[in-house]
Amino acid sequence: MVKIINDPVFGFISIPKGLIYDVLTHPILQRLTRIRQLGLSNFVYPGAQHTRFQHSVGAFYLMSEAVTHLRAKGVEISEAEAEAVEAAILLHDVGHGPFSHVLEHTLVSNIEHEEISLLLMQKINEDLGGRLDLAIRIYKDEYGKRFLHQLVSSQLDMDRLDYLRRDSFFTGVTEGNIGSARIIKMLNVKNDHLAVDSKGIYSIENFLTNRRLMYWQVYLHKTSVACEKMLINALTRAKELAQQGKTLFASPALHYFLYNNITREEFLNEPACLDNFVSLDDNDIWCALKVWTKHSDSILSTLSTGLVDRHLFKVQVSDTPINKQTRRNIIRQIAERLDITQKDAERYMITYTTLEKNMYSASDDQIEILYRDGTAKDIAEASDMFNHSMLGKKVKKYYLCYYRF
Repeated sequence: MVKIINDPVFGFISIPKGLIYDVLTHPILQRLTRIRQLGLSNFVYPGAQHTRFQHSVGAFYLMSEAVTHLRAKGVEISEAEAEAVEAAILLHDVGHGPFSHVLEHTLVSNIEHEEISLLLMQKINEDLGGRLDLAIRIYKDEYGKRFLHQLVSSQLDMDRLDYLRRDSFFTGVTEGNIGSARIIKMLNVKNDHLAVDSKGIYSIENFLTNRRLMYWQVYLHKTSVACEKMLINALTRAKELAQQGKTLFASPALHYFLYNNITREEFLNEPACLDNFVSLDDNDIWCALKVWTKHSDSILSTLSTGLVDRHLFKVQVSDTPINKQTRRNIIRQIAERLDITQKDAERYMITYTTLEKNMYSASDDQIEILYRDGTAKDIAEASDMFNHSMLGKKVKKYYLCYYRF
């Protein structure tokens, strides 16, 4: 017996009874229904309201399709391995906090969401009586068949195939609409390494090109970057006030992270950290921001009001560094306008950051093109469209975000 989910991107998705259904309905995974996949990108693309839960279900669907097609080509994948790799991809994002990576830069320190995902997988595994043991081994790349891990985490994993297709759909940015079905049909395995049949080379070229476009057009869009910096600064200011003993409105879970210095060690050794983390979602942050618009601290209220009422930082994007004098002049003017110190203006009302991205990293898990004679080449060698220097070249941009005065 199976359950059916009607997904707007892939249509009807079958959820089999058993481990997959139990994982899907677990409260820790259900928390992802309250966390948007693209964080604050809806400030730019109003349709970007989809959740990390939807993405996880989509990645599960693609994984089940990949298993089916690989088996059809003679790749041995047992029922236990298929169920485990599907559970692993379903849980790959379970460690994300509200607004993607914002929490990693503010409320906690020295721990990445991948580590939190693993901690939560282990917690769910305890609830399910150890039925996720194999899934966790695959996720950690500790299982004998390495290509299974590559399906979960690599430059051609089911995570990327879903989020590019899904984010393209919900933002309306058609350039990201990759041919995921074609790519999956072309997947193969050589020497325990995931590969792509040579007939699929143009689909891979399209995938890499569209991924680059989506990063600069959606994920690193200047307005999205500005919104994220404002949120980081607002939470940083709130945490500073909390550490000074000031009273702040916050849900119990958010209160815990504001009034305690949470590090990697606490996450690993203090059960209360994980308990409070799984209670945090986007709603906690938005509810706090709405109340903080009336806070007596002018910095916190200004940042919170800016996010709630869409009075966003101004953004300058440049291909070359922006000189220090320009930034000093902006800081001085902001301090005068808001009647705050230049130190506070520099810390909370302006950010200067460098962002860079490349299309493909040959030093990572390579994307290999498999030919009929059994030989394989890296995509950078096999493609007549790309070369190593073009694929590996990092595009760097400088973002200056600051309060509009």
